[in-house]
Amino acid sequence: MTTEPLRRRLAPAVALLLLAPWTAECSWGGFTLTGMPFVVLVLAPMYGGAALLIRETARRLGLGWPGIVLLAAAFGVVQAGLVDQSLFNPGFLDDTQFADTRSVAEATLVPGLGFSARQAVDYVGNHVALTICASIALVESYLGTGRRSRAWLGRPGLVVAALLWLGGSLLVFADDGGRKGFLAAPLQLAFATGLALALVTAALLHRRYAGRPHADAGRPHADAGPPAAPHPVWPALVVLVAYVGAGIVPGWPGVGLAAALAAVTAVLLTRWSRRPGWGQRQVLAAGSASVLVVAAFAYEVPTYSPASPTAALVGDVAISVIVLLLVGGAWWRLSGRAARDRRRAAAPAGHPASPPA
Repeated sequence: MTTEPLRRRLAPAVALLLLAPWTAECSWGGFTLTGMPFVVLVLAPMYGGAALLIRETARRLGLGWPGIVLLAAAFGVVQAGLVDQSLFNPGFLDDTQFADTRSVAEATLVPGLGFSARQAVDYVGNHVALTICASIALVESYLGTGRRSRAWLGRPGLVVAALLWLGGSLLVFADDGGRKGFLAAPLQLAFATGLALALVTAALLHRRYAGRPHADAGRPHADAGPPAAPHPVWPALVVLVAYVGAGIVPGWPGVGLAAALAAVTAVLLTRWSRRPGWGQRQVLAAGSASVLVVAAFAYEVPTYSPASPTAALVGDVAISVIVLLLVGGAWWRLSGRAARDRRRAAAPAGHPASPPA
């Protein structure tokens, strides 16, 4: 266990606890500026607790980002299928300014299970991209290399995070504004439970196979070595295209397109991450792309509840400022650390170019 001071280990954990609910529910324009603090505080146990549990589990077990994505998808299924049950409740958004999306959702109903495939893509996909991956990538980008790759919490901290997530989830399940008095059918609940468990199992099995050599390992290459990792703009562009493209085509063709884009994105990012030179800059680019997209489109998205044009505009501008500060600050931290590393590498032995960060 690391000897790092407790306060230093808890700082990123608290940051993730508070950032996850903001990226999940506020970054895309769902609430006005005055409503954001309340939303973050109320939803921090559920969203932040889940992000912490997923991040700590992945780092302790060495699951990597593929494991984080799979666990994030499992969380999305649990959240939308078991906690607020929005996945199975056709009237979940009827009391919001998104009530007109019901007819679009009903066009992709899955027979026998009574949920919209279009909404499943949206709900689970946004939990993966915004709630979990974006928040973890942003917080870790502010840390040094060693602190990114190791756990922040000890066993007591993990228990607290688990209790926060469980308590927050039970609060939403029991609240009239959370589950909205709806209870899914036993078959629907069994389906969501089984799917979530399958995703968790896939994440854990990834650890077993991740370390095995690839089929072409050991084969001679015609060139001097494997290709270098792409510039960070390419992972960002791939995620941007997948995120935007997943919602532009209605009906079942749109669901198929979203699945295809997700598969291509997963394959490309996995292949690129194995190349020399892949680092946190590429991770940040991929992780922050979805947040930048939703912040840009926030001006076109209504809030859940009616708000004055001025309040809506102030909230959207605040979102833009917050996202730019978060992403820009993370890039600045990474660039500064990279510059210090280069100076140390170039300095003569015994004469460091700058003090350790």
